[in-house]
Amino acid sequence: MSRLSEGSFIEDCRLQIEDCQDGANLSAPAEWKSAICNLQSAITSVRTARSINSARPPIGDKREAILRAAIAVFAHNGYFNSKVADIAREAGVADGTVYLYFKSKEDILHSVFDRSVDAVLAEAKKKVETVSDPKEKLRQIALLHLERLGADRDLAVVFQVELRGSTKFMEEFSAAGFAEYLALIRSTFEKGQQAGVFRRDLNAKVVAKILFGALDEMATNWILSKRRYKLAPMADQVLDIFLDGVNVR
Repeated sequence: MSRLSEGSFIEDCRLQIEDCQDGANLSAPAEWKSAICNLQSAITSVRTARSINSARPPIGDKREAILRAAIAVFAHNGYFNSKVADIAREAGVADGTVYLYFKSKEDILHSVFDRSVDAVLAEAKKKVETVSDPKEKLRQIALLHLERLGADRDLAVVFQVELRGSTKFMEEFSAAGFAEYLALIRSTFEKGQQAGVFRRDLNAKVVAKILFGALDEMATNWILSKRRYKLAPMADQVLDIFLDGVNVR
């Protein structure tokens, strides 16, 4: 029933109830009382259904709602302590709805990883294309890395803690988008080597892992620290130390 037809139906019911009540005040026949009860019940049913539907995410947003819910549930409960039912409840959908989009809880975790890494890679590639200085390219990658995690603590917990809960996860995710992310850092550094900005005697693959490792440690420390501070500004400190070690001498 459309929003407009619902409104018309409720208004029509209301007028009928008033008519019945006017008559009921005179003689109160049993059928009028029954009609009033039935109409009032119909209005309640329509309003209840509308309330339930408004609380649920639109069909096109359900997959995204489930992923966002999964991030929150995994971050707060831990991946291994979480159930699909917990995710469904957080997303405001039925348990069975989750399985329309994902095969299992592990599939949800993979999807969280893939979605986040794909978004970061796409944005990182755009950023490095807008600058020509190899040093600034690396700085933009580092800043984006920490900005993304610093803007979503739950996502940071999932990436820094939950995705590392088993060797199996680490192997699977390392073979996925993580490898492409390291390749972007490596290729950016290699272009700087070719331009004479960075030392040519350094192994670009090792350099990429060192930079990623430094950023990764900053994010992990941010999560574990009892002190509250912004994560993104740490990117400049990491790059300043990093670049002093790789500048051409």
